[in-house]
Amino acid sequence: MTTSGTDGSPVGLLVSSQVQPEQIPEISALAEREGFGELWIPEDYFFYGGISGAMAALNATSRIKVGVGVVSAMARHPAALAMELATIDRMYPGRVWPGIGLGVPHWVEQMGAMPKSPYTAMRETVTNVRRLLDGEEVTFEGKVYSFDKIQLVHPAVTKLPIYMGVIGPRMLNLSGEVADATLVSVLAGTKYLGWLRERVAEGQAKAGREGEHHRVATYTLYSVDQDSAKAKEEARTVAAFYLAAVPKSGLTDIYGIGDELWDMYQRGGDNPAELILREMPDQWVEDLVVAGDPDECAAKIQALIDAGSDSVALAPVAADRVTEVVELTAREVLPQVRHRTGA
Repeated sequence: MTTSGTDGSPVGLLVSSQVQPEQIPEISALAEREGFGELWIPEDYFFYGGISGAMAALNATSRIKVGVGVVSAMARHPAALAMELATIDRMYPGRVWPGIGLGVPHWVEQMGAMPKSPYTAMRETVTNVRRLLDGEEVTFEGKVYSFDKIQLVHPAVTKLPIYMGVIGPRMLNLSGEVADATLVSVLAGTKYLGWLRERVAEGQAKAGREGEHHRVATYTLYSVDQDSAKAKEEARTVAAFYLAAVPKSGLTDIYGIGDELWDMYQRGGDNPAELILREMPDQWVEDLVVAGDPDECAAKIQALIDAGSDSVALAPVAADRVTEVVELTAREVLPQVRHRTGA
């Protein structure tokens, strides 16, 4: 099972859901050409489809691994998701990395698909997608999903590594137990990554998987410019938006700002992001996003890798200048970043 990017770089690129879908092939080809190690295609509801976006990226490239992350466990029946993933793998063998999560709760609620137990939904989805991809016939009566003698006619031809996109301790235990890798949300700091590794290891021990390398890929909000202050200000607005979306989570609690952020969120009324933007300390931007001049960005990426991430997928906050950001990063950031020792 492949555990590193195609070109050896531990730095990947996340194609923002803010870009037009028709731009995906061009951005993907640029990322491969400029030496990024992997490419990630999100499925943020209701922007563009992650499965179709990944197909566009794969078609436009020849070597780079393409992750889909994350598709909601509730947006498709696991049998349909497994069928889609197996189809991609048969056309582009070994080049797709599927990421599965619950999804942003608000989006899931908009679809009327929020399960009573997200943990149960994730367990049933990941375990049965794995079985179907491997060619098994599945009969299973669960609390969320049922399967009656379902078997893929065209199963995957490679052992696809299933990533779980999760945050909290119980879900991270589950990722270590049943998944092959974990996909980490934006706003993860170095302290959180160390904590995450411990929670994943607990799950691996429960399943008797202690000897297996569990890959960790981390998304991070990203802004680079020769003018450091400009890059940080650009990232600050987007960071406030995401902090308002997850005002109480392991990401912020482990970092030690959960109570302060929650207070801002509650006082923010109908627009908490605006108040968070106004009041959050500059240190939050320093610690929770990768922003600054090329040297600063390289150091922050390296810190995430040294803290336990096998790769860092950069999510440019400025969708209107992705090409400029990718080219500057390839020139002045990628050459400075090395793999985690012992990864």
